[in-house]
Formats: sequence, C-alpha cells, structure tokens
Amino acid sequence: MKYGARNQIVGKVEGIKKGTVMCEVKLKDVQCDYMESVMTMNSLKELGIKKGDKVRIVVKAVNVLLVKE
Repeated sequence: MKYGARNQIVGKVEGIKKGTVMCEVKLKDVQCDYMESVMTMNSLKELGIKKGDKVRIVVKAVNVLLVKE
C-alpha cells in the first residue's frame, strides 16, 4: 500500500479498548514510549490487528495543538 506520510515508527499493540463503533488501540514503541490510535471497529477487523501484533505506525498530522490554561 502506498501513502504520502513520511513519519513512520514500528511498534507493538499493547492493548485494544473496544466500543460499539470505535476502538482505541494502545501502541508501545521504542522512540516515544506509548501512542494511541482511534479507529472504527470495521477497520480493526479488516486490518486483523490484535494484542501483541507488530505494526507500522504512520503519522500524518494536519494539526498538532498544545494548550496550557
């Protein structure tokens, strides 16, 4: 599969929190400790992602905002 994102990290699926429509996938990687991704349950099923799997984390962010109040 081709994609335009250049930021890529290899990580391991540490856990999956499933909801009705969406799920939260917790990833462990070497470079920045933990990351999380939110996707639909359909995408999770189609990709066949499960706990313990090695995955490529592809990051393409339009906006990353930090706010201190």
